[in-house]
Amino acid sequence: MTMMYTPTIPPPDPNTRTPRFKLPKLSCDAHCHIFGPGAKYPYAPDRSYTPPDAPLEDFRILHAKLGVERAVIVNASVHGTDNSVALDAIAQSNGAYRAVANIDDTITERGLRVLHEGGFRGCRFNFVRHLGGVPDKGVFDRVIAMVSPLGWHVDLHFDAIDLPDYADMLAKLPLSYTIDHMGRVKASDGLDQLPFKILIELMQRDEKCWVKICGSERVSSAGPPFTDAVPFGRKIVETAPDRVIWGTDWPHPNVKAMPNDGDLVDLIPLLAPEPELQQKILVDNPARLFEFDR
Repeated sequence: MTMMYTPTIPPPDPNTRTPRFKLPKLSCDAHCHIFGPGAKYPYAPDRSYTPPDAPLEDFRILHAKLGVERAVIVNASVHGTDNSVALDAIAQSNGAYRAVANIDDTITERGLRVLHEGGFRGCRFNFVRHLGGVPDKGVFDRVIAMVSPLGWHVDLHFDAIDLPDYADMLAKLPLSYTIDHMGRVKASDGLDQLPFKILIELMQRDEKCWVKICGSERVSSAGPPFTDAVPFGRKIVETAPDRVIWGTDWPHPNVKAMPNDGDLVDLIPLLAPEPELQQKILVDNPARLFEFDR
């Protein structure tokens, strides 16, 4: 049965510009999504938004244009706890993809094993208010206990204003964790804002803390080309270069200004001018965290 959906957010920019910056061999887009197609991979009834389809074919075209060879598919909340779209994409990738799951405590040990063997290496929790708010603490704790023996990490999506309230909880987690989109800090609030200071302190004192320098379009207060986000990414890279990864966040759900992914790639040499740091952030770090074959 074909199901029809009316998108409530815009599609990505279809005219991806070829970036000037040439990505190193085996570079990884470590935060991106695949949406649908909804007729094959239905969207969750309780989703907080409806995306236009952004299927695997478009995903591949984008990465070919950018020079990306590896990817981590973060299974988006619009698909609920059905991880099929990412599982199927990994199976067709010849080892080039990994994924982060959306799960809850109804998943079985067998279900977890299927995901792990299928290339999943983490699970995600949204704490962002417009995406449903704080997850149930009991469910969160039970899922963490279930995935820890697999060596997974937990991917966490926060509103910047809430980061200080969760710092102690994060430091006590029994597994590694990644923080999305530079903590979603606001560039206009400056480098001395409390949420960003807390983020940097976590990176300094907790070796379990990883940060994604993606989402420049979310951090930016000035709009395209989002260069006001660069000082935040640069500070993150300088703080813990072995625990930083990069991603496009394609197809950019719920953004104020839709970026061109070629422009986002060209921010990389501003975020990390040194070739050795580019190699770490784009190749070595994601290979280690997501267990890609070297």
